[in-house]
Amino acid sequence: MNEQTFARVWIPDTTEVWRSAELTKDYKLGDTVLHLQLEDETDFEYKLDPKSGVLPPLRNPDILVGENDLTALSYLHEPAVMHNLRVRFTDSKLIYTYCGIILVAINPYESLQIYGSDIINAYSGQNMGDMDPHIFAVSEEAYKQMARDEKNQSIIVSGESGAGKTVSAKYAMRYFATVSGSSAEASVEEKVLASSPIMEAIGNAKTTRNDNSSRFGKYIEIGFDRKHHIIGANMRTYLLEKSRVVFQASEERNYHIFYQLCACAHLPEFEPLKLGSADDFPYTKQGRSPIIEGVNDLNEMEATRKAFSLLGITEAHQMGLFQILSAILHLGNVEVKERGSSSCGISDESGHLVGFCDLTEVSYESMAHWLCHKKLKTATETLNKPVTRLEAINGRDALAKHIYAKLFSWIVSQVNKALSTSSKPHSFIGVLDIYGFETFEVNSFEQFCINYANEKLQQQFNMHVFKLEQEEYMKEQIPWTLIDFYDNQPCINLIEAKMGLLDLLDEECTMPKGSDDSWAQKLYNTHLKKSSHFEKPRMSNKAFIILHFADKVEYQCDGFLEKNKDTVNEEQINVLKASKFALLVELFQDEETPAAPSSSAPSGRAKVGRSTQSFREHKKSVGLQFRNSLHLLMDTLNATTPHYVRCIKPNDIKAPFMLDPHRAVQQLRACGVLETIRISSAGFPSRWTYQEFFSRYRVLMRQKEFLSDRKLTCQSVLERLVQNKDKYQFGKTKIFFRAGQVAYLEKLRADKLRAACIHIQKTIRCWLARKKYLRIRQAAITLQRYTRGHQARCLCKTMRRTRAAVIFQKYTRMWAARRQFLRQRAAAVLIQRLLRGYTARLEYKRLVCEHKALLIQRWVRGFLARWRFRRIKRAVVYLQCCVRRMLARRELKKLKIEARSVEHYKKLNFGMENKIMQLQRKLDEQHKDNRELSEQIRQMESHSATELEKLHMQLKTLQEAEEESRHRGDLVTSLQEELELVRQELEKNKEVIFNSVCLCLSVCLSMVAELNEKNTLLKSEKDEMNRLIQEQEQQLKEKSESTHQEATEHLQAQLNEERFRYQNLLSEHLKLEERCADLRSEKEAAELSKHDHNRADSGYSSSQSDSVHSSVLTGSEVSSLEREDAGQTAADVSLLLKLQRRVAELEKEKMDLQSEMDTKEDQLQLEQTKVRTKTARVLGAERDYEALKRQELESDNKKLKKDLQELRQSLSKGSGSKLASPGGQAYNVLLEQLNSTTEELEMRKEEVLILRSQLVNHEAFKHKVVCKLFLSPTLDLHELNEDGELWMAYESLKETNRILVSQLQTQGQSHEKEVEGLRAELQQLRAELDHQQQMLSNSLELPHDALIQASLQHEISRLTQQNMDLLEQMGKQDKMIRKLKKHLKIYMKNLDTGFMFVSGRTVSIVRKERDFQGMLEYRREDESKLFKILITELKPRGVVVNLVTGLPAYILLMCLRHADYANDDQRVSTLLNSSINAIKNVLKKRGDFETISFWLANTCRFLHCLRQYSGEKHNTPRQNEHCLTNFDLSEYRQVLSDLGIQIYQQLIRVIENILHPKIAPAMLEQETIQGVMGVKPTGMRKRTPSFHEEGSHSLESILKQLDVFYYTLLQHGNDTELVRQVIKQQFYVICSVTLNNLLLRKDMCSWSKGLQIRYNVCQLEEWLLDKDLQGSGARESLEPLIQAAQLLQIKKKSQDDAGAICTMCTALTTEQIVKILRLYTPVNEFEERVSISFIKSVQTLLKDRKESSQLLMDAKIIFPVTFPFNPSPVALETIQIPSSLNLNFLTPV
Repeated sequence: MNEQTFARVWIPDTTEVWRSAELTKDYKLGDTVLHLQLEDETDFEYKLDPKSGVLPPLRNPDILVGENDLTALSYLHEPAVMHNLRVRFTDSKLIYTYCGIILVAINPYESLQIYGSDIINAYSGQNMGDMDPHIFAVSEEAYKQMARDEKNQSIIVSGESGAGKTVSAKYAMRYFATVSGSSAEASVEEKVLASSPIMEAIGNAKTTRNDNSSRFGKYIEIGFDRKHHIIGANMRTYLLEKSRVVFQASEERNYHIFYQLCACAHLPEFEPLKLGSADDFPYTKQGRSPIIEGVNDLNEMEATRKAFSLLGITEAHQMGLFQILSAILHLGNVEVKERGSSSCGISDESGHLVGFCDLTEVSYESMAHWLCHKKLKTATETLNKPVTRLEAINGRDALAKHIYAKLFSWIVSQVNKALSTSSKPHSFIGVLDIYGFETFEVNSFEQFCINYANEKLQQQFNMHVFKLEQEEYMKEQIPWTLIDFYDNQPCINLIEAKMGLLDLLDEECTMPKGSDDSWAQKLYNTHLKKSSHFEKPRMSNKAFIILHFADKVEYQCDGFLEKNKDTVNEEQINVLKASKFALLVELFQDEETPAAPSSSAPSGRAKVGRSTQSFREHKKSVGLQFRNSLHLLMDTLNATTPHYVRCIKPNDIKAPFMLDPHRAVQQLRACGVLETIRISSAGFPSRWTYQEFFSRYRVLMRQKEFLSDRKLTCQSVLERLVQNKDKYQFGKTKIFFRAGQVAYLEKLRADKLRAACIHIQKTIRCWLARKKYLRIRQAAITLQRYTRGHQARCLCKTMRRTRAAVIFQKYTRMWAARRQFLRQRAAAVLIQRLLRGYTARLEYKRLVCEHKALLIQRWVRGFLARWRFRRIKRAVVYLQCCVRRMLARRELKKLKIEARSVEHYKKLNFGMENKIMQLQRKLDEQHKDNRELSEQIRQMESHSATELEKLHMQLKTLQEAEEESRHRGDLVTSLQEELELVRQELEKNKEVIFNSVCLCLSVCLSMVAELNEKNTLLKSEKDEMNRLIQEQEQQLKEKSESTHQEATEHLQAQLNEERFRYQNLLSEHLKLEERCADLRSEKEAAELSKHDHNRADSGYSSSQSDSVHSSVLTGSEVSSLEREDAGQTAADVSLLLKLQRRVAELEKEKMDLQSEMDTKEDQLQLEQTKVRTKTARVLGAERDYEALKRQELESDNKKLKKDLQELRQSLSKGSGSKLASPGGQAYNVLLEQLNSTTEELEMRKEEVLILRSQLVNHEAFKHKVVCKLFLSPTLDLHELNEDGELWMAYESLKETNRILVSQLQTQGQSHEKEVEGLRAELQQLRAELDHQQQMLSNSLELPHDALIQASLQHEISRLTQQNMDLLEQMGKQDKMIRKLKKHLKIYMKNLDTGFMFVSGRTVSIVRKERDFQGMLEYRREDESKLFKILITELKPRGVVVNLVTGLPAYILLMCLRHADYANDDQRVSTLLNSSINAIKNVLKKRGDFETISFWLANTCRFLHCLRQYSGEKHNTPRQNEHCLTNFDLSEYRQVLSDLGIQIYQQLIRVIENILHPKIAPAMLEQETIQGVMGVKPTGMRKRTPSFHEEGSHSLESILKQLDVFYYTLLQHGNDTELVRQVIKQQFYVICSVTLNNLLLRKDMCSWSKGLQIRYNVCQLEEWLLDKDLQGSGARESLEPLIQAAQLLQIKKKSQDDAGAICTMCTALTTEQIVKILRLYTPVNEFEERVSISFIKSVQTLLKDRKESSQLLMDAKIIFPVTFPFNPSPVALETIQIPSSLNLNFLTPV
């Protein structure tokens, strides 16, 4: 193969392992040297091996670098894998990468936010290739295959210490615990997760490579039931590193649990353990590193104890565990001293052995003895032999390791017991966390076992990969060729086969004098030069080398036999078995013999046999145990579908995101990744579907090659492009390529695109050049045109100026001549005008004097005549008064005499006294009127006197004017003479005055100009000041509005937050209620299984009734019921109570906020009413004052009338004549009262007159002010009216005057009407008084008997008259009654016939049989039938099509109204509770969207109706009549509101479930804009194709689904505001799911994908516009997605671009922005990757942002819902229940 210039290759390097270089000279076959240029632009000659002729590996195109799957690379080899991993790890900060079926996980040594619940939800339900590589993707694939194929799964996590195996396994288990959702017992997942901290505490330790290294292997089987919920788990452990208990290397620690115990030594409960610091015990201080940075052992101990408690290990057992662990520490402090050469003794001065014995409760003497002695057994006797000090110390350490191993096994068994389940798991997923291949400077027995296990796992892995490859080839019908791969079966046989290393080791352990040296010699003799995988070191006879699949490993034989035997002094074990500590005895129960001997066994042989059997049990080798457990593990793995996770340790210094190439390559070789690559590259590693190939490489196709069949099209193109048919194969659905062919096709595609780009550039440059030429040509023409025009305009201007000068001269001369003429003419006219005016004024003055003289004479003569007449009239009136007074006195004397003679008449006629009093009062009123008239006369006289004085003054002024006119007549002649002189002087000074006038005129003009300038300046300053004032006012207004808006938004945000918190608590509360019901049903089922059939039936019925009753209860009843079940579910009940208290607090806060809002609204309304009242008061103050005075006068008048009536009644009740006679007591009281009332009336009249005069004066004053304002000669009206304020004030004053005048006119009219009425009444009273006086005078003249007779007759006539009046009124009423009865009969007759005649027309009347009250009545036994028909069996589709929307809610309301009308509280409670529970049951059984939407609409309508008919102000009068009267249902309204929230949340969840699988394919994967996107090469883990296939989801399907949701909600009658909230939630789900998929899919972060997202978002916005939903907030919820699309398309190079990104992406968090920039992947070679420096600059600019560190959007969040009150206009009495509902038992009331 020839390599061309500029080809890029990889060459070996000692520092970086592989280094990139570029070919500078073409390579030809036979060349021995390659001329290369390195990346630092240095030249390099690479020498080739002439024998092999192997060329350096080629480098992949840049477009393929950074792929999610290593198998997607065109060239598959070690440097390509390393480079891809380095780019992903160091540049993109991605720690996971696929390599075929393997997930490569690199330890970042940094906490990453990629394991939260949001990430778990994002990966849940997704295909493995759809998302970026992740441990959750592997877990989801295992979970999905288990559910789909009904086959057990395994996840094998391997890697060396510090690579992150334990963390990966822990996250996998967390994923299963989160997505499975246990249905039986929610704590199973928690228990599975709680096992991790326990196993980490007792099995993990700090090493030089890892701070939390697992020192054992474990395989956890997580069991699932048929519904795929976790029901239990089981754990198996392998090869615990017991030697760490007694020895730790430098910078290492013992197991974490020991340091946690030492950290808790100060606690009271740990004081009996006699612990101290970790430096006090040799077992914890050997590594001299007791502290791990960033780890608090005390807190870790709390977590461990909490996990123990969660797994059911009691406090007593926990303290027992800690007691044994403390005993191990004390045992390590026991000192052994030599007592000669072959014996030793215990030196327990510090008392540690005593502490050990106290903690373990064993005999101190026995333990001290057997620590320094051992027992030798022979056939006949048993001997006790002392041991040396070294042997005693080794025995002590062996005992400590053995105790810890037993304790570890016991804890594992307890964990398994806690995680076990009574039912058999239907399937399981196993998670294997096992050590990877290890090689150190000194490798011993532990490394041998670890590498043996990895050999077995690698064999299983190779077979599985080979099997998958074979299945893929056979599925695609590709000719199968055997692929050569590494088979490590010979190496495994070397270790485990007969006469293998393990067999020889066990054989040597059974030999009495076996040693490590003798075993090494056996190995050399047996396998050296016989096995290719076994070698002997040159310089050692105590070591051997095994050629493992990963590397050669040299093992030191020292310690193999001892570790394989795991020897412990049997007598020490017997001492521990004899302990009184129950837990310690339980640890060693498995070492006892299965059949205990009888106590009567006589011979000692039986004892020897028993001890021998126990010894053999104990002597079972570690290697044999490990081999058996490994075989069991392999059988389990082979029976499952494996999934592989290979953990890589990037460096040894634990630096974050730093990759050491040497360490990484070493681990990649050891973990099988490169083997997978080699197997894949040996066949056809690159695989494309036909559609993907067509979509990517259609630019290489010719027009004639486009066929209807994609497969034939691809075949014809490939046959033309690739001549060697061995380089590809056509499968059934895919095209298979050999290594390098995809890179070749990419090169062809890039060349084609580059040529197209060059052609486009050429065309564009031509267009730009021609455009520039045309622009220059047009500019030249334009310049010429403008130049010629300028010249023509200059010539025209000269000609125009010449002509203008001539015209100016002509008009100037004409102006001078005309001005002279006009000046002369004006002087003559002025003189004439003055003379004529003077003559006219003289004539006028003469005529005025004559007229005034005649006027004065007339007024004087009239005055004298009137004065004479009034004097004569006054004398005549006085004379008449005197005569009448004299006659009246005479008459009075006669009346007094007659009055004494009519005493008997007065006794008989008490009623006459009242009439007399009335007459007397009327007389007084007439006197008052007379006095008023006389007062008016006096006023007229005073007025006439003032007028006379005025006339005298005018006469004097006229006389003075006459004298002055005479004087001025003398001056006329002198003035004429002076006029002649003035005329002469005027002629002389005419020219001087003219010049001075011109000068003054010029000065005035200049001054006027200056003043105008100042005026304009002032006006501009004024305008500027006004503008500034307006701006300040506007700023203040905006500031106040913004402050108010911010406060409102803050309060609204708090309210939304509280509402969101409350609704979340409500949903959790409902979940807990469902869980409680499930637990109760399970308990009942368990009880049913325990009891007999009859008892089970009764228990079922009682429990069923209890459950129904509990479902009906609300409020305090629910809490009481929960307290009854507290013993069964204590934790759940406490949580429920907390939730209830929280709900109550939230309700209280809600009520407080509502009351505060109501009070603020009331205050605002009160302030508005106050302002309006104050304004009205200011406008009508005088009117109110006058009305108040009038009301006071009227009230006083009424009071006086009342007093007068009381006096009259008291007079009428008097019995003696003395009381009624003049001078009596009653008479005097009457006179006093009359006098006082008269005086008070006079005072009131005076007050009224004063008020009227003040009003008149006020009007006069206003008139004067207006006159002064408009007539004052000194007042500058222009200055006063500068801003138009005067005119506005004048207009308002005129308007006020008009109002006052109209009010005075209306009051005057009303007063005139009252006066006329009073005058008419006065005339009537006068006539009556005259009649009474006439009768009285007539009766006084009659004798006594006749007088009585006359009075009686008068009284009879009066009564008769009254009776006649009454009879007349009764007759009128009878006539009216008869008339109405007649009309009523006619109407009833017309109603019976159904017609009536109106204006000669016949009108038909529809008969209404009854007037319904909007209530429905039903019997109690029909309640269940009602709920069954109306709720349970009701089909939403039929109701929506045929009936009124919300009909069930209206029917329930009418039934509730009847229960309220009947005052039946039990029926009300039953109706509401049963309906709520029935709705819940319906939604639980039928959870489809249509049903949920239907009942959401009816629940909201029922809630609104309850509020509407509880006395709201939005009703019609008829609806107000239908309001509830007896019950306050506010609590049930809250319950219904909670039910509405629950239904809404269920609706949103159903919508999410429907939309979720459609969103990512439609928004991201579908290619709606053809030709924009290109499909990049993918690996074995195929993602979902981005092209449209049949059955795949598209954007049109989402829009159609949104239409279905929208129209269904409206069809069911949901409120518009509620529909808007649902649409907003739907768009938020679309945004969050799309953005989360974008953030987790590297292949979707490209420029073309951003364009595609923008297009799809525009389609959604058009949908909103079409439905008129712009204001629903749905558009704003799409903002993060819009900004993410803009971020993909914006330029990403300079610092300005970084600033633009920070300014633009306000809805995205910093984590999201950085993640998108790191994931940005070019689809074509013309795009560029985002540099690391640019990403760092963006991070620097965004570091001050205060926001959440969460990467993904929470797609499960549900916005708080509100139900705005929407009253119903439907009248209840008009609702007709259709017969199709079969509700005939409901009777309308």
